[in-house]
Amino acid sequence: MIKKIFIATAGILLILNSCVNNTVPVNLRTDYLTEPLGLDASNPRFTWEYSGDDEHFTPNRYEIKIGTNPKDLQTYENGMKLKPHTRYYWQVEVWDQNGDKSRPSEITWFETAKLSSSDWNGQWITDSHDKEFEPAPLFRKQFTAEKEIKNARLYVAAAGYYELFLNGHRVGENYLDPGYTHFDKRILYVTHDVTSDLKKGDNALAAVLGNGWYNEQSVAVWNFHEARWRDRPRMLCELRITYADNSEETIVTDDSWKTSTGAYTYNNLYSGDQYDARLEEEGWKTASFDDSQWNSATLTSSPAPLLAAQQMPGIHIVDEIQPTNIKAFSDTLYVYSFPENISGLCRLKVKGEAGTRITLKHGELLKEDGRLEQGNINVYYKPVKPGEVFQMDVYTLKGGEEEIFMPSFAYHGFQYVEVESSRPIQMGEGNLTALFMHTDVAPVGNFSCSNPLLNKIWNATMQAYRSNLHSIPTDCPQREKNGWTADAHVSIDLGLLGFDGITLYEKWMNDFIDNQTEAGDISGIIPSSGWGYGKWIGPVWDAAMFIIPDALYKYYNDTQAIERLYPTMEKYLDYLKTQEENGMLTYGLGDWVYWKATTPNNYTSTAYYYLDYTLMAKFAALLGKDATPYQKKAEELKNLINDNFFNEETGVYANGTQTAQALALYLHLAPSGKRQLVADKLHEIVAANDYFLDFGLIGSKTVPAMLTKYGYVEDVMKMVTKTDAPSWGYWVETMGYTTLPETWTLSPEFRDASLNHVFMGDISAWMMNYLAGIQYDEDKPGFTHINIEPHFVEGLDWAHGEYHSVKGIIRSEWKREGERYGLSVTIPVGCTATILVEEKEFQLEAGTHQLLFR
Repeated sequence: MIKKIFIATAGILLILNSCVNNTVPVNLRTDYLTEPLGLDASNPRFTWEYSGDDEHFTPNRYEIKIGTNPKDLQTYENGMKLKPHTRYYWQVEVWDQNGDKSRPSEITWFETAKLSSSDWNGQWITDSHDKEFEPAPLFRKQFTAEKEIKNARLYVAAAGYYELFLNGHRVGENYLDPGYTHFDKRILYVTHDVTSDLKKGDNALAAVLGNGWYNEQSVAVWNFHEARWRDRPRMLCELRITYADNSEETIVTDDSWKTSTGAYTYNNLYSGDQYDARLEEEGWKTASFDDSQWNSATLTSSPAPLLAAQQMPGIHIVDEIQPTNIKAFSDTLYVYSFPENISGLCRLKVKGEAGTRITLKHGELLKEDGRLEQGNINVYYKPVKPGEVFQMDVYTLKGGEEEIFMPSFAYHGFQYVEVESSRPIQMGEGNLTALFMHTDVAPVGNFSCSNPLLNKIWNATMQAYRSNLHSIPTDCPQREKNGWTADAHVSIDLGLLGFDGITLYEKWMNDFIDNQTEAGDISGIIPSSGWGYGKWIGPVWDAAMFIIPDALYKYYNDTQAIERLYPTMEKYLDYLKTQEENGMLTYGLGDWVYWKATTPNNYTSTAYYYLDYTLMAKFAALLGKDATPYQKKAEELKNLINDNFFNEETGVYANGTQTAQALALYLHLAPSGKRQLVADKLHEIVAANDYFLDFGLIGSKTVPAMLTKYGYVEDVMKMVTKTDAPSWGYWVETMGYTTLPETWTLSPEFRDASLNHVFMGDISAWMMNYLAGIQYDEDKPGFTHINIEPHFVEGLDWAHGEYHSVKGIIRSEWKREGERYGLSVTIPVGCTATILVEEKEFQLEAGTHQLLFR
């Protein structure tokens, strides 16, 4: 039963909802996944939310019960030994602050996979060709299941990408599996439930392997063609069958598998797939196929010492997009326009003469004559194969009925596709569909407001963010596809406010461990085969190894990434000590892709060096280690920066750019008594520039947030609502882009400027944090306590933010009602919040609250 309590105080009407206690744990997850297959964690993490109406409910203790039989669950103790290949059921009961027990949760489950290397029974296989051989290797294994089948699991690892088929059916919904790693250090494997595709009697497993990042056969500037791990693609596969009588059988990769090549004539991550349908052997994926002319597979060694379960969402097709315009230049040349810039592929449906060669060339721009323009994205790829073109898939028809082609081992960034054929073909709206593909992180956050321009910026940011998730966070989905470290750390807040990304980032943090050299250095792109180490990229980029684990702690109250990376961090900081010059770091990239004002890199690099130590001190304390050396070093660096770069009289840092001022405030470098002076100087600089931005990626993260923190939110709105360059509005309104570009304007020659970058997108996090007002509490991570700090800015009539945190759904929505503002706030059960509005502060417990400000 709900009671409404009205409290009028200080111009605020507060309505609190109070209810009887019927709390129950809900949304149970294991390692942040819902009923996952194939975990390899010996101590998985169990998380849940609460549903109920008791606003006073505070969880005091809990008890997890677990077992292999849902009707016989036992109390779980940390360190309990789990068995491989086993389904475990679990539920949780919780006691509140009064010692009262909640209703027990529903029962959920997870399945273990390989908990040690000895759990694998298969052998790695490849074929007899070397790494330069272009056609993709095909493999197949025919076998007989003698009994009725209860269930079946398929465990697959590959160096390169794989596509697997069981009795002709494609296995799973993932594409471009397994995820990208340093292949000589760690390889991921994926678990599939294939029960429905297996049958009593004759069966066949079939696979085709693509090169992916493992075997780059052409040339780009990042030297992947010289990777130390390069080799012919290979795979490890194990099918575990449990029969109805509970007996088991295992089908594994070994030299009894057969191998050949076929229609997959070439594949490259940067150029695309080439497929000649005339070379297909009909039925090769099925049990009835005669493979007597195929060769035996070749046994080979594991490329890496570590096999790890892929415990993040796979790359999925999340949307199918129809063209908005088709321009036919002739019956052999068509250009398709799609409504938005995406990452992914196209599905081609076409009918024509056998031997007709069709090319699908992808890009983000059109020339004046309507043909495709690739000049902004193809500058770093230097194909050496005859007929190979950047972002161009090739399909050769076998003739006859309508044929369907979708590439298997590449993805592109594009909004336009140029289709060209060697013979006349008929192409219409239904012949080419764009497929938006990315690591399928669940959406958890949304922002909207009364200003359509801000909504466009938010949507373009989230579109760019998703376009740059392909088992790692990337810079762009076309030109590079690289895991640039600063791109990821400046966009971590917008990413985690929009999507449930912890498992993706934890995987990527493992890549940092594998990336580190013996000396302690890391590269600016991760993974890397050797490119990007040394002094060019530097500390601002490397700080991702501290910033991202810290963000995961703030958003999820989880220290696993910190614990795993701690030795890597220690080694890295020891390395940086050897790079100091007079105590500072004077190398590396700084405020990258700035507009006009350049900020000295000895200032930005040393500032992020300071940040490394402040976070390392925090991490040491969290893990029960001695934080004193890190605190001392951080204080020394802070003093050094202020002695060398701060003018106490004028409030100017370094050379007085927008970025220089904001960074000092953002990192808490400015002395406590001087912070408002520094902020006022920042405002003065911005105002003198007619409220236009003048910064690069560091400023995009720090300037709006610091102006708002120190009282200048209305001036941020002036900046955000600009539609002339440089501005976010220029991108989405004036130019009509549906994703965020890399540079504030395009050069006339279109050189080196992707239109699908996310690293300038933190303004969307600013919208959620300061317009809707949803913020984490630094002192109470994981949203157990929430700060709600909306700003009722001029020019907005309403703003709405919603975020599904690890504790439940948080909402903050305000609306202008004449001379008053109505604010509606929802706080998850078991959580509390502080409302901060116009210098008024008060506390709320769980529930939905209506507030009226006069």
